[in-house]
Amino acid sequence: MTDTLVDANLFRSLLRRHAAAVVVITAPGEPPAGFTATSFTSVSLDPPLVSFCLARSASAWPAVRAAETIAVHVLTKEQEHVARTFSTRNIDRFATHGAWRLGPDGVPLLEGVLATLVCRVSQRVEAGDHTIVLATPLSGQHHDDATVTPLVYHDGSYAHLKRTA
Repeated sequence: MTDTLVDANLFRSLLRRHAAAVVVITAPGEPPAGFTATSFTSVSLDPPLVSFCLARSASAWPAVRAAETIAVHVLTKEQEHVARTFSTRNIDRFATHGAWRLGPDGVPLLEGVLATLVCRVSQRVEAGDHTIVLATPLSGQHHDDATVTPLVYHDGSYAHLKRTA
């Protein structure tokens, strides 16, 4: 059998079938950086480890490349506007969003999200045109209302989960 690569359009089409939680990842800097991602995942429980991927061509890449501390913000179903703000090019995302404060090591922390993890970057692994960032959670907090559900991305659209009894 010969190895052939899936064509880029088919690859995108296949991955659109995968539903993923929507997060905003922030990094300190002048100015601070933040971007919307669906590539966030847990990697290990012992030790605690998470990962996300970012294109090295992304405007947030220089800040993420230099950051020792980053924050991951899990968005609620009501925060599609936040996801859109942090995925829009050529704007001041933090001025547009407005509801944030500085956290440890100057990392921006967004207000009103479902969950926040402040993490120490432990490793960066080049993978194609992206870098996989591995990070160790140092602290976190989450929304106490169990009925609040996350924002997800599926088939090119934002969506949310419906709780069943």
